[in-house]
Amino acid sequence: MRCTCILLIFLLSSCALDRVENPIIQALTSQSPKIQSVVQNLESHEVQIKLTTISKQKDSAIFKDFNFKVDNRNYFYPASTVKFPVAVLTLEKLNEENLYDLDTPFFVEGDSVTTTFRNEIRDIFAVSSNDTYNRLFEFLGQDYINKKFRDKGLIPSQISHRLETTNADELTTKPLVFIENDSSLITTDPIINKPLDPLNLNSLTKGKGFYRNGRLINEPMDFSEKNYLPISTIHNMMKRVFFAEYFPEEQGFDLSETQHKFLIETMSILPRDVGYDPIVYFDGYGKFFIYGDTTEKIPNHIKIYNKVGYAYGYLTDCAYIKDSKNNIEFILSATIHVNADEIYNDDVYEYDSIGLPFLAELGREIHRILIDR
Repeated sequence: MRCTCILLIFLLSSCALDRVENPIIQALTSQSPKIQSVVQNLESHEVQIKLTTISKQKDSAIFKDFNFKVDNRNYFYPASTVKFPVAVLTLEKLNEENLYDLDTPFFVEGDSVTTTFRNEIRDIFAVSSNDTYNRLFEFLGQDYINKKFRDKGLIPSQISHRLETTNADELTTKPLVFIENDSSLITTDPIINKPLDPLNLNSLTKGKGFYRNGRLINEPMDFSEKNYLPISTIHNMMKRVFFAEYFPEEQGFDLSETQHKFLIETMSILPRDVGYDPIVYFDGYGKFFIYGDTTEKIPNHIKIYNKVGYAYGYLTDCAYIKDSKNNIEFILSATIHVNADEIYNDDVYEYDSIGLPFLAELGREIHRILIDR
């Protein structure tokens, strides 16, 4: 009991906002073992959580933000959450250029896969394909992505590389080949991007070792040239996608009504909706909050619009959650680190035993607290 009291005092003192009414603090003081196993070692788990509650009044909405240990200076690896802005900016670039649409077939030069932007964006949200992200990265280029972040005030952030590929850090993109009228081929010019400065943040060197080309390197891993997308940035991006009318026009995304509708529908998509095996790709496969630790189906009255990421022991989710049965909605973003042996690239991470149970239970607790209110 004494340890629990000390822990409670620590949690309350660490929160900068509304210490009594903060739903995050209430959730973290739950006696659930899935929560307490993480709370008892917050520093090693690098937990950051941001919540926005949304109250509708007639034709307006009232937003209230809550934070727990959110600090843009403390680096965590964003993994596949970077696919969220890349998907949205792909739609914006299509709208700007007005040369191709969601269904124009294309392939990346040297790639054997012919696809469409519609298919690629669906795959990003349904099963989080790295190959899909890389194709869209070739279409945009990192200079375009980072300029859009700056122009829209979505900073701090920095997207610098592709995922899980040999040319991850190549500055020059591969050309895209578009197929028009079923036969005509139009090849885009490669994009030559500028080198980016290494990140200057806390905790950029991590652990006590990492594997490279199958060999253990006994020194901390350097993340200073990796992608950077902090909780506050991706959370604010989620707000702008769903509540653009509450932001200045220049901070929103220039999407057509059709594009925006497609994006919204796609962000809540489940793998079974697009033909993936529900035994392997169950509903919670890409929905960590509430359902990440279960194979149960998500009920029809709950919609989760989100993007998750996991790599190097980091699990992150950013989600807009709507419960039409209980008439509540909220945006929740969180990250957790699970790498007990402090070795990276060894594929030994506690995703299933600690990370996913924590995020799922956190989502359930927040959901329950808001219903009770």
